Amino acid sequence: MEAKQQKARHRRRKVGLSIGIPVAVAAAAGMAYGTDLGVFGEDAQRSASAATVAPAWADDVADGFASVNSQGQNGTYGGRDGKTVTVKTLADLEKYATAPEPYVIVVAGTINMNPKGKEIKVASDKTIVGSGTSGQIVGGGFFLGQGVHNVIIRNLTIRDSYAGEWNDKDNDFDAIQMDGAHHVWIDHNDLRHMADGLIDSRKDTTNVTVSWNKLSDNNKTFGIGWTENTTADLTIHHNWFRETEQRNPSTDNVAHAHLYNNYLQDVPNTDITTSYGNYARGKTKMVLENSVFEGLKNPVTKDSTAAVVQRGNVFSGTSGRNESGGTAFDPKSFYKYTLDKAADVPALLKSGAGPRTSIGTTATASTKASAAATTLTVAKDGSGQYKSVQAAVNAVPANNTSRVVISIKPGTYRELVKVPRDKPHVTFQGTGASRKDTVIVFNNAAGTPKPDGSGNYGTSGSATVAVEADDFQARNLTIDNDFDEAKNQSLNGHQAVALRTAADKIFLDGVIVTGDQDTLLLDTQAKDKLGRVYVSNSYIVGNVDFIFGRASAVINKSVITLKKRWNGDSAGYVTAPSTAANRKGILIANSTVNGDVSASSFHLGRPWHAGGDAALDPQTTVRNTSLSSAIKSAPWTDMSGFSWKDDRFAEYKNTGPGSGSASGDRPQLSDAQAADQEIGDWLGDWKPSAS
Repeated sequence: MEAKQQKARHRRRKVGLSIGIPVAVAAAAGMAYGTDLGVFGEDAQRSASAATVAPAWADDVADGFASVNSQGQNGTYGGRDGKTVTVKTLADLEKYATAPEPYVIVVAGTINMNPKGKEIKVASDKTIVGSGTSGQIVGGGFFLGQGVHNVIIRNLTIRDSYAGEWNDKDNDFDAIQMDGAHHVWIDHNDLRHMADGLIDSRKDTTNVTVSWNKLSDNNKTFGIGWTENTTADLTIHHNWFRETEQRNPSTDNVAHAHLYNNYLQDVPNTDITTSYGNYARGKTKMVLENSVFEGLKNPVTKDSTAAVVQRGNVFSGTSGRNESGGTAFDPKSFYKYTLDKAADVPALLKSGAGPRTSIGTTATASTKASAAATTLTVAKDGSGQYKSVQAAVNAVPANNTSRVVISIKPGTYRELVKVPRDKPHVTFQGTGASRKDTVIVFNNAAGTPKPDGSGNYGTSGSATVAVEADDFQARNLTIDNDFDEAKNQSLNGHQAVALRTAADKIFLDGVIVTGDQDTLLLDTQAKDKLGRVYVSNSYIVGNVDFIFGRASAVINKSVITLKKRWNGDSAGYVTAPSTAANRKGILIANSTVNGDVSASSFHLGRPWHAGGDAALDPQTTVRNTSLSSAIKSAPWTDMSGFSWKDDRFAEYKNTGPGSGSASGDRPQLSDAQAADQEIGDWLGDWKPSAS
């Protein structure tokens, strides 16, 4: 932005539970980051006899203990390095799941296990993922044996191996059983009504993360242990246990059991009564945080030999044992995580646990929005309704009240796109296997003359894509400004925006936004208007002030890639907030800042007092983020006569060679201050969910 323009007790249930509730993106899982922009997991070869496009989020990697480097395995990423195949039959599912090669296996229909209770023996390096809510395994499940590792099971419904006996001693028909496995991620599944466990993690199985699942209508729900050793590490977060009698979970001899943001619900006057909730047995050490227990008997139970540390949990209508005591461990010494507020957990999980509803997205529409959505298809080759993105936007009715999804087929769309204020609820959805397959690009700069002779575009007018309508979403595509500074040195004004937003509730998920100077302008409709932006699982590329504006913006679980300038120099600024005094500015959290630039050459930010307005109070907070050596040891700097020390710039628990300890040149938030600078504090009553 240099020379910125103006700038149980059980009786057989009669009615089954509802399924397929979509994801709340507030806790969307992490993505597979490369060390530079050119490294994307989804660019792995995707061809086989049954090959098809995998979900854009099929390359996500696990969080929690499944992300920890141990047992000779660095994190859990499943089959992302192999081919993607779609299966609709038991024979094909078993063929690829048991193969020695890595595979992403998309289950695109209901597969009935034969014989009933069959558990497919999954081999290492596999992702088994449902195609929307159509991926269902009925009457059986999966088995991960000794040494099996790097397995992801996501977005599936696994149900109905129940054999008529509630406390079944004869049939071991689990949904997912693990005996001696490691590095397993079980995420966004609907597991219910099985003859034995929904999840059994046994015989020293370790480095497991279980997240965003719906577990219901079952007796022995989630058992962990069956070992005398105390070596296992498990993370269990954002799961909805509803009408499950026991093992919720039962955690026996687990070295590190981290349970957070789970919702355990026993609904009154139903056929199942929960006998206990979270149980720490044997020598287990358990940390239990910000979970909600509703209507349960004995919500938290521990053996005398176990340790349970409770923090921030909510108990409503519970009775019986609620225990804690002993010394456990600090989960943050193993991995990063962010807690949701306990009060928000029931709503988050009711709207977010279980399978996502559509394939090819990093997250999916709510049931209501999806049912009401209109889809307009764009394809350069004429196979869609429109050949340009702008033509599809023009077709959206003014003042529309329901979601319009503009489905954009792979291709490069060289055009300017504007979503005007009177066209809210629009989604841009790239349909390629990679977010790099669908590209919207143009090359205007601030100094580029307008074709009508009315002057230059200016910084904000240079945007390739301009969004002025509320409730806009974009995913699985690239927005680029490829203005060539080297060839246009005589031009006065090299600011070249790829994406400008000037509205509220903007959700960018799984996108690339790339340019040089002033890549991403996050603005509001007016100085007194609120404009919230949530960016997740994305890449942002640039060099000078390339994340800037007055919006209240969150960049979460993303990669910020620093780029050399047109002449090869390494020098720049990541953020340039222009925040009003009573607003939140820019929050970068749980992300990575890197790039092929020189060490100590980039500032994290500087204060942009747009128009010289001294009343502004620019804010950037960078927290829980990995910083490369490119970041200066004094990461903030002044701008246009305004000192950064008079505004709001701070860090919290960043890591990497570019991080540093607190000093006068490097403010660090205290734990108490950081508690007031969480993602939820930026977004307020808005809970982003994909549509």
